[in-house]
Amino acid sequence: MPTILCFGDSNTYGTPPISDLDHIQPRMAQRWPIGMAEKLGWTLIEEGLPGRTFQYPCPMMGPHMDGRVGLFMALESHGPLDAVVIMLGTNDLKAHFEASPSDVVAGASFFLDVCLSDEMQARHGGFEPIIIAPPLCAEISPLADEFAGAASKTAQVTAGLKALCEARDIAFFDAGSVVKTSTVDGIHLNEEAHARLGVAVADFITSEVQED
Repeated sequence: MPTILCFGDSNTYGTPPISDLDHIQPRMAQRWPIGMAEKLGWTLIEEGLPGRTFQYPCPMMGPHMDGRVGLFMALESHGPLDAVVIMLGTNDLKAHFEASPSDVVAGASFFLDVCLSDEMQARHGGFEPIIIAPPLCAEISPLADEFAGAASKTAQVTAGLKALCEARDIAFFDAGSVVKTSTVDGIHLNEEAHARLGVAVADFITSEVQED
């Protein structure tokens, strides 16, 4: 049975939409990686961490929010892997990082460098990296200040990630083509969106990745 690793942030972890920062609900039981793996019939490894970025240690949440550290740890502690799905970029657009869309894409490019390195490919016997562009975010209370300016950048991030994957012949899926972020906080997915995304990603892998 193939094994798939899903590496991401709170929308991979399953954080529900946040209406009150003082009362964040437990992670959702049904998350898109679970639905995806069930439909594929694959073994799932979840590596979702709320606050994770492609490349920035967070002064509030800690240095481990830098996804580069976690990526190496995940690839060296799990396996052998047949596919690695990466959905990051939203948290890189937090106001205090002052990141441009091209900065986010550069972070994704580094992730691909790591995944496609001779060392990592040999460790796992060859695996397929898959980039998922997160859905467009919206600047809605209570997270509006934290993500100020992010809404206008997310479409550019999606376009940049798509161009990067086309240039490097990497499987790319736009989550925003099938789901939207919650109207509660503009960042997180609700249960319906998780269910829809899981099915869509499984279908994408079946039709676009396995056939290759």
